[in-house]
Amino acid sequence: MNISVKYKPAKATRLWFSDTKLFVLLEDGREIGVPLEWFPKLRDASEKDLNNWRFIGNGVGIHWETLDEDLSVEALIR
Repeated sequence: MNISVKYKPAKATRLWFSDTKLFVLLEDGREIGVPLEWFPKLRDASEKDLNNWRFIGNGVGIHWETLDEDLSVEALIR
């Protein structure tokens, strides 16, 4: 039997921070919060650099140019 499953990657629509966490809202309504401690470049960044991000791949990733940091939304879910 051959089963075809269409894979749809999780995509972020919004991003924000608390003092200790990175939060991401996904297009399906899920909200993810992960400790900044997991990402030393983000944890140690200035507020200006931390907030200088953009979605990449139509929301499948997040990029910080000044920090040279990229995060995959799928990796945040795992």
